[in-house]
Amino acid sequence: MDDLELGELWKQYNQKIERANILNLQSWVLQLQTFEYLQTEKARSRLNALSRWKKWMIALGLLWVLFLVFLVAGSLAWSKIFFVVSVAAILGFNIYAVLVYIYHTVLIAAIDNSESLMEVQEKTARLKTSTLQATRILFLQTPFYATFFWSFQWIRESPVSFWLITFPIALLLTVGAVWLYRNIHPGNSDKKWFKLLFSGKEWTSVIRAMDYLKEIEEYKKNNI
Repeated sequence: MDDLELGELWKQYNQKIERANILNLQSWVLQLQTFEYLQTEKARSRLNALSRWKKWMIALGLLWVLFLVFLVAGSLAWSKIFFVVSVAAILGFNIYAVLVYIYHTVLIAAIDNSESLMEVQEKTARLKTSTLQATRILFLQTPFYATFFWSFQWIRESPVSFWLITFPIALLLTVGAVWLYRNIHPGNSDKKWFKLLFSGKEWTSVIRAMDYLKEIEEYKKNNI
């Protein structure tokens, strides 16, 4: 076998190797695209179920808001000032909650319509951040559930029970609400109290959706 034939065989061998590499790359790309599609659809399915749940909560929230408005409107008197202020504060927080849930449903719809994985990841991260922030703020309404039944008459006639029992309870709830507001953040997500508070559908659905998307990145790292 002369040098010319040997060179031709070597050229053919290199071409086969190159074609094999191309086929392997195409196969890997196809597998990645399939895995990415499946994981993204799982995330979207989770979030769409969450969106349906939030829409029900929006409907219930609007009914609750209307009821609170009725209570405030029918109690506008100085003798009921504690009731009016407390219910008005709770009303404000619930209006905020309804608006946040509406924003979340719009954001989930945008996630469902997103074409790229980067857009899905970015919007899902925004949903997580907004859910966390809204929860922090809504905990601040807790003390008002312990003050709506106060009255000047009760304070005058039963000062001992008010100052030694009722007022300390409200103060304790205030301290607890402020503590939660300051400590609910991603840095505490591994704490037991955090996991207990955020064990419901609203939070776990977002986290599970994000886990599906993270698995795509892990798949890329493990197969490159």
